[in-house]
Amino acid sequence: MGVVLPFDDSQPKGESIEPLVRVTAAGMERVNQVILERTGSQVALIPEVARYLIDSGGKRLRPMVTLAAALACGYRGSGDVKLAASVEFMHTATLFHDDVVDESDTRRGKRTARLVWGNQESVLVGDFLLGQAFRMMVEVGSLEALDVLAVAAATIAEGEVMQLGTAKNTETTEDEYIDVVRAKTAALFSAAAEVGPIIAGADKATRAAFRSYGNNLGIAFQLIDDVLDYGGASATLGKNVGDDFREGKVTLPVVLAYRRGTDEDRAFWREGLVEGATSEAALHRAIGLLARTEALTDTVERARHYAARAIDALAPLPATPAKAALLEAVAFSIRRAS
Repeated sequence: MGVVLPFDDSQPKGESIEPLVRVTAAGMERVNQVILERTGSQVALIPEVARYLIDSGGKRLRPMVTLAAALACGYRGSGDVKLAASVEFMHTATLFHDDVVDESDTRRGKRTARLVWGNQESVLVGDFLLGQAFRMMVEVGSLEALDVLAVAAATIAEGEVMQLGTAKNTETTEDEYIDVVRAKTAALFSAAAEVGPIIAGADKATRAAFRSYGNNLGIAFQLIDDVLDYGGASATLGKNVGDDFREGKVTLPVVLAYRRGTDEDRAFWREGLVEGATSEAALHRAIGLLARTEALTDTVERARHYAARAIDALAPLPATPAKAALLEAVAFSIRRAS
């Protein structure tokens, strides 16, 4: 089942992150080299486990955002590379931890590290990557950038705990769910975008613009992921379709469908998400209820709202190839649901 919704008729068709890839190509080559260097350890299991996930095909959108934001602000040093690598390590560490907490079996089409090596190993390698991330932040020498990323790390952890409270909780409200997304996902996008202008010496208004851009991009990106879980392709989503349902996750489509459904519908959601009745037949019925209540369509509409805010945030900035690439990345985040 696909959700075919145009982002905006005024937007050019076929948006992708290719412009972002091109504008950050030189920087990402150095980021990848740093990643290889910093996953080295005398403890043989650490680089083995870390590279298993790092090499598994993620888009590395967050570090590209850091590099492009720095470029858009005229930065020409080397600190952006270490900060971008730090952002990627933070993201990878959260994936290790998420898979253990969620008991996930698949990540980006591969078995999760916890299945290959074990939960303890996954958590500890995630901790190693966080440690390496903070070492690089210190090496850059910007206390402001360090503060922004440290706050993001704490916020992400808070988001993980908040998500435990919403998991299997069908009474979760839309505002409560967005709060989880803002902490768990958008915080790192926001920090990734803000540290670029920080090391470029940009003014507070510019920093705030990139912070807003990253925050709203992160929310939009997650909401589209929520939609794709019930109608996307595994290759696009990076996990099996229906995993959120099987894991009892209450995401925005479920929040909307639960509110709008009949008593019988709500009983079904409770049986599936709370009691674990998540067979393939149940998943098929869930998708049908989401379609009937227009929950997927409206979740995409919510994502479009946040995407528009991300675009508006950068409107005052001068036109540059880096800015254009960042704006196209926003449109791409929405078109993944087409």
